[in-house]
Amino acid sequence: MKRIALAALFAIGCAGAAQPGDQALGPAGSSNTVPAWAADVIWYQIFPERFRNGDPTNDPPRTSLPSPERIPESWELSRWTSDWYERMPWEEERHPDHFRTVRDRRYGGDLQGVIDGLDYLRDLGVTGIYFNPLFQARSEHKYDGNTYHHIDPYFGPDPEGDFALMATETSDPATWHMTAADSLFFAMVDAAHQRGMRVIIDGVFNHTGRDFFAFTDLREKQQESAYVDWYKILAWDDPASEEEEFDWEGWWGAKSLPEFADNEAGTNLHPGPKEYVFDATRRWMDPNGDGDTSDGVDGWRLDVVADVPVGFWAEWNAFLRTLRPDAYTVAELWEDASETIEAGGFSASMNYYGFAFPTKGYLIDGRMAPSDFVAALTERLGAHRPEVAHAVQNLIDSHDTDRVASMIVNARRDLPYAREDWDVWFDYDWGARNSASDEAYPVEAPSAEDRAIQRMVALFQMTFPGSPMVYYGTEAGMWGADDPDDRQPMWWPEMEFDPVSFHPRRGPIDPIPVGFDGDVFEHYQRAIALRRSHPSLRRGSFEIVHADDASGTAGFERALDDERVIVLLNRSDSPQTIGLEALAATLAPNEGLYVVHTTGTAPTVTEVGVTLEPLTGAAFLVTGTE
Repeated sequence: MKRIALAALFAIGCAGAAQPGDQALGPAGSSNTVPAWAADVIWYQIFPERFRNGDPTNDPPRTSLPSPERIPESWELSRWTSDWYERMPWEEERHPDHFRTVRDRRYGGDLQGVIDGLDYLRDLGVTGIYFNPLFQARSEHKYDGNTYHHIDPYFGPDPEGDFALMATETSDPATWHMTAADSLFFAMVDAAHQRGMRVIIDGVFNHTGRDFFAFTDLREKQQESAYVDWYKILAWDDPASEEEEFDWEGWWGAKSLPEFADNEAGTNLHPGPKEYVFDATRRWMDPNGDGDTSDGVDGWRLDVVADVPVGFWAEWNAFLRTLRPDAYTVAELWEDASETIEAGGFSASMNYYGFAFPTKGYLIDGRMAPSDFVAALTERLGAHRPEVAHAVQNLIDSHDTDRVASMIVNARRDLPYAREDWDVWFDYDWGARNSASDEAYPVEAPSAEDRAIQRMVALFQMTFPGSPMVYYGTEAGMWGADDPDDRQPMWWPEMEFDPVSFHPRRGPIDPIPVGFDGDVFEHYQRAIALRRSHPSLRRGSFEIVHADDASGTAGFERALDDERVIVLLNRSDSPQTIGLEALAATLAPNEGLYVVHTTGTAPTVTEVGVTLEPLTGAAFLVTGTE
């Protein structure tokens, strides 16, 4: 690491470059919707069924799957370390297509596995966990919930006993039991809290599964059901007919996901499901009802927010904060979320629009000019109040996208973008660009160059305003296409995995070794430590200090009180020198740069400027010199 004084500097503008001062972001604070703690969190997303199998005695059976009558009786639990694309005998028996059977696999991930993995997360530097749905459901993703007030029994220690208790309940909270899985969940929350980690869970309040207790009763009793107004019913069954005419609206046409009804005005959920959602919310915030919410969850991630009336969200968020004023709520919104965050009373959003899209365009695909990159960041960041901007979840990959390493591999393909608004989305999670169901999709491990780009992405993620979120296994080097291939079993350090030897469309391929990548882990660990050790990276202002289209370089500054950190990125394939004149408006004559993080070969800092090697980024602490 090297520090050098920059003297006699002069601000010189250049064509195609953003100038310092384009965006200023005030210090993070709190409001009635944004808890003060949100800016400090390093989030980690866990897909429960694929994180870790800590209790083999609770593994789900064939009868727990959706439509188990379609599944061969030869079905069995999939081996955690097997080749993801190698098919089991029951899969071959059922259908020749990988994508027609893979969602019926189960690997046995559970809550005990999460508890067993908490120290791993602590060592990585994680301070918050976001769980994909945990509530009882038949699918592997559990967005088809059959209840919102119970953890899936197969995530807990006594599935049989839990189901017996659940069978005695109604929508009345007075009938609800605390199951073994529920109790283990709260034990996990306590264990996470003891390690300094926040916990938020997924709320899916737009739709349910077909086995949801209210929909089951409605389907059986039709207009006589106590839940007659809970769902969007298109047609009732005619008892005089042998046919089943009963029909309903499913989310995006999916009949497996019947949608809750709205109120008559369309401004809120219908009072029936709304009351139930509020009761279930109270249960997870304050499990024993004593008014002390320290034993409950710290907040919620809310699914398909745009499909639920904003009036419901405003009322629900207000209710939530009567239970816990510093609760954190994050909306799943893929486009500009600023208006909905405010109207719905959310703390933040999953920052696809303001972070993931431009990151893909510039760093991953290498097709977005630095000047356009920083302009997009500036505009979208500025759409939020400062406290919201510090609290948004900055993610790259998730259960809804291909993994970042595979995004980078796939960016090498000479494909035109499919979306008309390609210059906004860069086909993020769109079309043939992200799915292995496309025969041309490269099922291959990232190269050294690809990993270099991933390290740049990680550095940017940990230094940009907002709370970074790492998808499980990304830090372990995992790669894979979009759903379902982004939901492979976690690569644990102590496990030895079979090589990938098949392409789901092309058949056998040369074996590709897979498994935990210590180098990738170590870089994420260092990048996270960088963020945690510098308050300016969590709560400081944001200002563009450099962007040059000719060299493919960009840079910004984060500042808080007397601490200033400058981050420089070189997306080009050759060394690039950022001259002193480019930083003249940022650094005083008696100030220097001290390297505190680099993604590869250390930058060279001289009286001429800062030279970055190809595909590298670095963070510098601005220091005074004598």
